[in-house]
Amino acid sequence: MKIDFEKMGGLVPAIIQDAQTSKVLMLGYMNEEAYNKTLETKLVTFFSRSRQCLWTKGETSGNFLKFVSAAVDCDNDALLIKANPVGPVCHTGADTCWNEKNETNIQFLTYLQDFIETRYKEMPEGSYTTSLFKKGVNRMAQKVGEEAVETVIEATNGTNDGLIYEASDMIYHLIVLLTSKGLRIDDLAKELKTRHKC
Repeated sequence: MKIDFEKMGGLVPAIIQDAQTSKVLMLGYMNEEAYNKTLETKLVTFFSRSRQCLWTKGETSGNFLKFVSAAVDCDNDALLIKANPVGPVCHTGADTCWNEKNETNIQFLTYLQDFIETRYKEMPEGSYTTSLFKKGVNRMAQKVGEEAVETVIEATNGTNDGLIYEASDMIYHLIVLLTSKGLRIDDLAKELKTRHKC
């Protein structure tokens, strides 16, 4: 990845986005040293324009940004950094520098499938997800059916908390099944979108 640090005098803007919720958290600036330190430590580090030095987010507050990935824009002069925040991001105590709530939302399902796909590629021993993949598509489909029945039981005779728990199990096993077939949860969203009439 080529980043043009020279275009703006050695600094590039770095937009920080929550890797799980996709919420934009803050904007900072990085020079090449800050970028390299971010990659090395896996903690997002900026160049402070006011103090003229490197600054790792959270070094004082403990509210670190754990680095996940980086992408550069089409002009090679702006970064999109995906990170997992530890605590509120803004110095005011807000979740974001725009005073927005950063809560888990539907976008987490994409993040979860990315994690499940990693399991599928690496097949680490001792992982429940790995064990499902190894048992094959018939067992994965059976688990979706079992969890669907448990979801129905909770919906008709259980509690709302129980319904959420069982429906979450069903969605998880459905994502595992989709992954094994080379499909994404996004494919379901596309299909539903084609059916939706405004």
